[in-house]
Amino acid sequence: MTRRIKLHNLPSIRRLPRYLHLLKRLQQQGVAYVSAPKIADVLGLAGIQVRKDLALTGIVGKPRVGYEVSALVEAIVSHLGWDQTRQAVLVGAGSLGTALLGYGGFTNFGLRIVSAFDASPTLINREIHGITIRPAHELGPFIEKNAIRIGILTVSPAAAQSVTDTMVNAGIRAIWNFVPAPLTVPERVIIQNEDLACGLSVLSLKLDIARTEAEK
Repeated sequence: MTRRIKLHNLPSIRRLPRYLHLLKRLQQQGVAYVSAPKIADVLGLAGIQVRKDLALTGIVGKPRVGYEVSALVEAIVSHLGWDQTRQAVLVGAGSLGTALLGYGGFTNFGLRIVSAFDASPTLINREIHGITIRPAHELGPFIEKNAIRIGILTVSPAAAQSVTDTMVNAGIRAIWNFVPAPLTVPERVIIQNEDLACGLSVLSLKLDIARTEAEK
């Protein structure tokens, strides 16, 4: 099935992993079928929204029965492209980079970090979670030799653009950026920014709102 992802579908795409987590729990419980209203109730969503989201995968539920859980899992995984393994490199083996290297769940999402790079002499040649840290000057040649298309960026803001340029020039087409710095790339390159400070600011605001409501 050809995946057609449009910008206006991105909110739905972001919800699909939530459905997948729930469906896998249901699988473990031996549940064979689940309805859109049931999914909506558990996740606090509207039933019509769930149906529209799941329709993106091409799967059709059965009247008065719902969706076959195993088939729906396969449909979501396929639509997200997680049934294919994509190789990636990580640049910046500090605290955050080390944490990402140690997360074993990426393989469930079709992502495999095959190598990591850093400019620090204290990290080069160290093995972290089974991956030997390579010197930064080997980044470009490694990407070219192994046809890597995904780069994960966890360097300092000062080094971010230079490393990005190296990755792009070597053939990287998508960058998962954890650095709070603006990056300039050609239109052909996709950037997904993950700003931890933004997430924390939203959490703090919600906490303050909840506290204010509780004090009324």
